[in-house]
Amino acid sequence: MRLTRTDVDVDAVTAAAGAVLDPELDQPLVDLGMLGEVNVRRGGRVDITVRLTSPACPLRSRIREDVAAAVRRVAPDSDPVIDLQVMSEPERKETARRFLDARTSRGATDAKAVVAIASGKGGVGKSSVAANLAVALAAQGKSVGLIDADVWGYSVPQLFGVNTPPVAMYETMLPVQAHGVRLMSLGFLVDEEEPIVWRGPMLHKALTQFVQDVHWGELDVLLLDLPPGTGDVTLSVLELLPEASLLVVTTPQHAARTVASRVGTMAQDASIPISGVIENMSGLVCGSCGEETPLFGSGGGSELADRLGVPVLGQVPLDIALRLAGDRGEPVVVAEPLAPSAQALVEVARQLRPVRRPLLGRSLPLTPV
Repeated sequence: MRLTRTDVDVDAVTAAAGAVLDPELDQPLVDLGMLGEVNVRRGGRVDITVRLTSPACPLRSRIREDVAAAVRRVAPDSDPVIDLQVMSEPERKETARRFLDARTSRGATDAKAVVAIASGKGGVGKSSVAANLAVALAAQGKSVGLIDADVWGYSVPQLFGVNTPPVAMYETMLPVQAHGVRLMSLGFLVDEEEPIVWRGPMLHKALTQFVQDVHWGELDVLLLDLPPGTGDVTLSVLELLPEASLLVVTTPQHAARTVASRVGTMAQDASIPISGVIENMSGLVCGSCGEETPLFGSGGGSELADRLGVPVLGQVPLDIALRLAGDRGEPVVVAEPLAPSAQALVEVARQLRPVRRPLLGRSLPLTPV
């Protein structure tokens, strides 16, 4: 049936398009001043202008698709055309003002749960575990953020296949989004092969900005990919986020378990709760027959968990799918969900229960009456 202008309810179309959430700001387009003109042309075609905050907006395609889908819900037979334009500087400042006035969470400290993923040494696959856990948790319907606090060996941009710099809204930054996860890493702010040679104070300032000056929104879970060991960067992050619990990653090797136990001891000495242990590279899965070989020995995860008095949340095997997915920049839980490594990581995400820091010995924000 050929539509006419009167067949389309302009008010309904305008309301539907305006209610679409900006995927980075998490607020309706109309509230942000991003919704422009809405016109119905001859034949019932709907033309809508959306004003973007940046010409390099990485989610422009998603915005176009979301607005078109919203229009079709109220005008199924229309053929919406979405014209994406760029705001002027005064308009951008006004959008920033609206956004900053309306936001409900300034930093990461409002996350419902904070889990810091740590290891005693490098090379145990901690970052791969962190990235895939984040995506698996997001697939469960949770709002998830991931801070790449491994500042010297940042790998989140590679593991997620993104190198887009975060959008700055004057007083705050917006996390980069990929696979349903909000991300922040020094790797988004420097060239790919540029080394980070900063000293402690500069690193502490950068991490403080990641925690306090990034608009994370309402997070169910914030994950931290900590640097290996027990250095000052790790301590700085845990001081910034005192509600964090620790998730320790090790391999089955006795030597790796011994080193990882130092991280657990540090946490216990600082009264930081430990959610559990993940034994990564628990076995090498043959790409032909599927047989699993204990390439790095066995028992390290259980020994560490017993020593720390926490559960083993999972044993993640090493398979070709995990390696290929990391090289391609796509988490294995998305790229190869049936791979043994992906299934084990999804199970860890299902079992993860962040624990709260005990109140004993902590000052409470109580005001005498």
